[in-house]
Amino acid sequence: MVKLVLVAALVGGVAAAGGPRAPDEPQDAAWRLVWADEFDSDGPPDPQNWTYEHGFVRNEELQWYQARNASVREGILVIEARRERVPNPRHVPGSREWSERRAHADYTSASLMTKGLHAWQFGRFEMRARIDTREGMWPAFWTLGVDGEWPEGGEIDIMEYYRAMLLANVAWGSSRRFVPTWDSVRTRMADLGPGWADRFHIWRMDWDEREIRLSVDGRVLNTTRLSETVRPGRPTDPFRQSHYLLLSLAIGGTNGGDPSKTTFPARFEVDYVRVSQRAR
Repeated sequence: MVKLVLVAALVGGVAAAGGPRAPDEPQDAAWRLVWADEFDSDGPPDPQNWTYEHGFVRNEELQWYQARNASVREGILVIEARRERVPNPRHVPGSREWSERRAHADYTSASLMTKGLHAWQFGRFEMRARIDTREGMWPAFWTLGVDGEWPEGGEIDIMEYYRAMLLANVAWGSSRRFVPTWDSVRTRMADLGPGWADRFHIWRMDWDEREIRLSVDGRVLNTTRLSETVRPGRPTDPFRQSHYLLLSLAIGGTNGGDPSKTTFPARFEVDYVRVSQRAR
């Protein structure tokens, strides 16, 4: 299911404004912070919080994922996409597999994960960030379930952007293997007003036993009831299990568009990522 919405209320706003670090909002007594990365130490991202995807991974994207494209600078995690050629060690001439038939990549970037380190079932997940919305960019703040092959394990795109659209998505399995069922809301960038992409914004997921609510700057974009994601006989209940986080900046591919006329480097800048759960 795909929904197209106009979100005039996302233009401006206190949460959207400001530079690298906004004042912390008062802590809601109903929530308890259980994990966070404030990116306060310059250098590589904290290895106790993040691992990395490597090489060509999905969606016939153009970038080669590598850890060195992610760094912390003056309190900001910078995921940097670069136009640079790197060889593909998995290259197999004539292969039908897209990740093998390419002899090289013309772009590099990074995709960070908490996989194998941190995962959570239910809670409030927040990111304050600034995204690059130029042609060919595909930044995302998202989750995957720890059990079950995709999409049976579940996917939640708290923030996804491509082709002049800001997306809030939830995906789960269908009756056909590897074919997802989507609940997706798309917001046109043209409706967000001038300068929106120049500012930092706060993306949030509130996820409990009943539903998943995805929002930006306090405006709810998409609500998915978990009763709709249940399929009898499935081996995994995708949203009643733990999920891990991903932060990625993909280039091109099936949805990202054509980056050939875009000036690089491109950056996905993250001020913080926080996970809270209901106080007991």
